[in-house]
This record gives sequence, structure tokens and C-alpha cells, in this order.
Amino acid sequence: MTNDYYKTVKTYYDEDADDFDKRYWQNPVLQTIRQSFREEVKKHPFKNMLEIGYGTGLDMVHFAVTHPEVTVYGIDISGEMHRIATNRAKKKELERVVAAEGSVEDLERLFPGKRFDIIYVFFGALNTVSNLDETARILKKILNKDGIMVLTFVNKYYILGMLIEFIKLRFSNAFARLRPVWGGYSPVKYLPSRCYSPKEIINTFSGLDLQKKQGYSILHPAWYYHGLNRRLGRFRKWLWKADILLNNTFLWKFGEYTLFVFKMR
Repeated sequence: MTNDYYKTVKTYYDEDADDFDKRYWQNPVLQTIRQSFREEVKKHPFKNMLEIGYGTGLDMVHFAVTHPEVTVYGIDISGEMHRIATNRAKKKELERVVAAEGSVEDLERLFPGKRFDIIYVFFGALNTVSNLDETARILKKILNKDGIMVLTFVNKYYILGMLIEFIKLRFSNAFARLRPVWGGYSPVKYLPSRCYSPKEIINTFSGLDLQKKQGYSILHPAWYYHGLNRRLGRFRKWLWKADILLNNTFLWKFGEYTLFVFKMR
């Protein structure tokens, strides 16, 4: 966590922490997607779990409430996110939430000897790791036998987003995810990160059994197209249903987010 790359990522999220919850609670698309991610985790049995990139602790607290017998561990690189998440758990008196500050490379130091039944990542925290291959090796090492990973990524090939940016004549934005380094969502703040294709992710986590793959916002506009989503109104629910059907086709791989469920052999 000492290299310049992680320092830049940490600074970005430290500055973003105070507005994180407000942005989420004002965005029904993000709320719907998050709940879908959560339901995927709940399909599997687990006695403990680890979240990579817990942000303000929304999901750690959620699982600690819905599964009070489970210890929920988490790491986040941002000190400000750690502060907010820790306070959130304390206010609810959730003693089985263990939030630590650090990167994936710090896991063995932060939780020595720990192995987990479920490792989950929501909203693309793995897009900001310095080396995805090394991250996969670390996560495989700490996953219990028959353990599950529920991993989500910001997708490299978001076709609808490319089309929308072309229509708006924002050609640089249209190709931003294809570059070796993506700058993140913000038009004013730079977040060093990388977008991965489904093939790259599946190859990186080879050695695990791929149980499920799913795309989000294939036809439904991504969460950050606020004006378009408002204009669509109730029609958005039909686009969400269409996305569910499209996940039975090759078009699943062209959503804004991709989700993968892997199982330890």
C-alpha cells in the first residue's frame, strides 16, 4: 500500500467519502443494482465473509444485520471510508463487523491465517488494484474449500455507453474504457484504474469453477445517465427486465457492470 499508485487511489476515495452515501441514496439505479448483488451473495451458505473495498460500510452492515451469526470482515484503502464504515457499525452496535484499512496485498498482515467462505466485491473495487493477476492469486489463497467469490467489475466493453457518448459527440469518453488506464467516472477527478473484458476476468480467475456470469445495464442506461433515466421514467423497469432476458445471450458481456460467481474446487 506504500506505492504511488495506491496513494493516488487512496487520496481519490478519501476526498470522495463524504459525498458517497448521498450520491447512492439519490440514485435508484445504483440501489437496484446493489440489491441484486446482495441477493447473489445470499444464495450461498457462509459462516464468515470478506468484502474488498467496503466504502462507507453499507454492505458490511447489511450482511451483519441479515446474518447476525456471521463475522463480516472487510478492507478498504481509504482512511476516510474506514472511519465512516467503522462509525456506521458502531452506531448499530454490530460487534461482528471487522473493518480494516489497507489494500489486497495487505490481507495476510491484516487478517493473518484467516480463510473465508465468501469473498465479495461490489461496484468494481478490483478495477483499482495494481495487479489483477496477483490479486486473484491472493484471493484464491484465502478462500476456503467450496468457498465462493462474488465479483463485480466495471466492464471494458459497455456498448450502449459508447453509443450514447458518440451521439453526444464525446468521442474521448466513448473510448475511455478501452485505454490501458481508465480515469474513472468523474469528469473532474482522476482515478487510476483499468477496465477488464469478461474474457480477461475469467482467464485471470482460472482454477476456480465459474458458476455464473451476468451483465448489468445492457439496455438500461447506466446509473450515471441521470437525465436519460429520469426521462425514461417507468419504462426503465421494462429495460431492466429486458436485460435479464439478454443475459441468456452473448449480449450479457456488453453491460456497464459484469458479475461473476466463482467457486473453489
